[in-house]
Amino acid sequence: MTARVGVITFPGTLDDVDAARAVRAVGAESVSLWHADADLKGVDAVIVPGGFSYGDYLRAGAIARFAPVLGEVVAAAEGGMPVLGICNGFQVLCESGLLPGALTRNIGLHFICRDVWLRVDATNTAWSTRYEPGAEILVPLKSGEGRYVASDAVLDELEGEGRVVFRYVENLNGSQRDIAGIASANGRVVGLMPHPEHATEALTGPSDDGLGMFYSALDSVLAATG
Repeated sequence: MTARVGVITFPGTLDDVDAARAVRAVGAESVSLWHADADLKGVDAVIVPGGFSYGDYLRAGAIARFAPVLGEVVAAAEGGMPVLGICNGFQVLCESGLLPGALTRNIGLHFICRDVWLRVDATNTAWSTRYEPGAEILVPLKSGEGRYVASDAVLDELEGEGRVVFRYVENLNGSQRDIAGIASANGRVVGLMPHPEHATEALTGPSDDGLGMFYSALDSVLAATG
């Protein structure tokens, strides 16, 4: 069986091609999903990629949350489908309610474009099983609204349930508790601000550390299908 992974394109999406390339790099089939079509085309997992969906007008991810395809993604995620939100995709998942908290302007109000080290804190999600606990991975970060914030109650819940998947080794954007990525309660939905799809080969990225996320999802899909 070849796993089929959908990659959504919104108006303003920038990184869908890179996400599709990462999917193919691990031997899965990439399936293009259009924002205006309420159709997931029978895929086994979904990636909501980075960019500036709908120009980030109103608030990053706030308009994309109402796209026809997102209704299908939310329903599929609630049914256990693996979903990954990267950068703007993370913002979309928070706006849709699939993940708690919000992404706000970086501390200092500057756009950050840097390769950053992340520590892997949770290896039991659909997107992180290929990593060792405590592993440090190098991936690019490029965002102006990447500061993760939530109430103390939500932060305590994420910590207590082991749902903080990635933390910044050096917290450049001021995210609360150094959070770079989190998971849903069932571990099937993950969102993170840095870009694993830009760290899949030494020629184009700072490392190939991002591949572990896509291999993890492949493992999860194949395990679910027997």
